Amino acid sequence: MGASRPTARRAGNGEPVDDKRRLILDQAMALVDERGLAAMSMRAVAERVGLTSMALYPYVGGKDALLDGLVDLLGLELGDDVGGERPDDWRHRLRALGRAVRGLAKRHPGAFPLLLNRPAGASASWLTAALRGILHDARVPDEHIPRLARMILAFLLGYATGEVTGATTVATDSDDEFEADLADLVRLVEVAVRVA
Repeated sequence: MGASRPTARRAGNGEPVDDKRRLILDQAMALVDERGLAAMSMRAVAERVGLTSMALYPYVGGKDALLDGLVDLLGLELGDDVGGERPDDWRHRLRALGRAVRGLAKRHPGAFPLLLNRPAGASASWLTAALRGILHDARVPDEHIPRLARMILAFLLGYATGEVTGATTVATDSDDEFEADLADLVRLVEVAVRVA
């Protein structure tokens, strides 16, 4: 006799909690994409999924927990974007990660700044771990990896946030500028390896 399969936790209406939570988070993200972060409230999200505001709490907690859930969704999407990218060349992976961060910001300009504004959670941890793996593969000495990862992470998140919020002036051909900046990041890592 095989092992029994664990049963999913169910809400009062019989739906699996994880499925309902994901639906709520997806609808919250869609709302933010359409109308901006300021438009997101428990009531507005509840209306989109056909529930009362109070009925959301068992699935997503309060508004703070809902915002944390949006950060987790951003991290999942970023992981999906670069998850299949595992070439041996760390330079290619660093550029791919940079492009994925920027692409995520363009797809979700209202929610993306949450990656900078919310306490570090699983998403930030995943991004930091991916960056550290790239730096390790580049043969950056272990003692220099945390600092270099913070610098690169600050650039990627800051550049993308500034671009989607209009907080920074972007050159007319920002794609070329961004690619030049990625090339500079690669050179920065190469210099860190040489001087270590």
